[in-house]
Amino acid sequence: MTTLIIGAGLIGSQIANILVTQGEKPVLMDRSAQPEALGEIVDLSRVVLVSGDVLRPFHLADVFRRHGITRIIHMAANPLLTLGAQADPFAAIELNIMGTVNVLEAARINGIKRVVVASSNVLNHFIAGGQGKGDPTKEEAYPRPTTFYASTKQAMESLGLNYARWCGLEFGAVRYGAVAGPWSGRGGGGPSNVVREAIENALRGAEALVPANGLEWVYSKDAAMGTVRALESEKLGTGVFNITMGYVCTPDELADAIRAAVPGAKVRIEMPVQGAVALPQMLAGSDLTLARDVLGFTPTYRMREAVADLTQWIRSRAAR
Repeated sequence: MTTLIIGAGLIGSQIANILVTQGEKPVLMDRSAQPEALGEIVDLSRVVLVSGDVLRPFHLADVFRRHGITRIIHMAANPLLTLGAQADPFAAIELNIMGTVNVLEAARINGIKRVVVASSNVLNHFIAGGQGKGDPTKEEAYPRPTTFYASTKQAMESLGLNYARWCGLEFGAVRYGAVAGPWSGRGGGGPSNVVREAIENALRGAEALVPANGLEWVYSKDAAMGTVRALESEKLGTGVFNITMGYVCTPDELADAIRAAVPGAKVRIEMPVQGAVALPQMLAGSDLTLARDVLGFTPTYRMREAVADLTQWIRSRAAR
């Protein structure tokens, strides 16, 4: 059994580390791999790292042929996620939708049964409409995504579920909250970088800035574990699962978590400059019932534990 992880970044690196600890040697494919950052999370001698682009189907075919892939985790994402997609819609649409189609079609052609893709809980929050209250005879029967990024994630889920329905694939989509966690390389969404930079500033004695928005998070280690659970689940059920902390973290809670991890930290809560970070005002956490019942997923890290673990990692890295 050989797993292909497409996208070796913030979460992909943690997924690889889990699979390595389980005795597997996963294949990681990335268009612009960052071995130095990746090597801080997982032993590079225990993975296979290859260069490849999901927008080039022959790259996928070559990886399948060379490495005997039996299952796929598709993590590739456009830079800066929501903010990046609003700035460059075509690139996000091409990568998120056509890249996913290439993965699903390659899996179908090569007889690979299980594909798990990274979705997002923006689909739980960036929505509007639904005045038709579910009546399919009405034009506004269902809510629709309100950003390009959320629209691409909805399309990815729908395409995957139809490949499962009509082509015999086993498909799972994991909806992550905003992700924070150990990662020194490029990439990650705006909120991910905000948390890391706030902790780094606090450790230097500088002011740590916390956005004045409630936000639903997931720690990268929990995101990875939920993804592996979907990869290994005997029955995926509906195929779509919320993988988050399960509640909206307030600005005060994030600020208190930084102060607890870095005693004496100077923390200020403020609205980001316009366009710096796309943060909605989230009112309710995602329901984790299905992820718990089908995948056996329960988050280990709330914000206080996540910030403490990330702070320890940043400190240990600085001490090398």
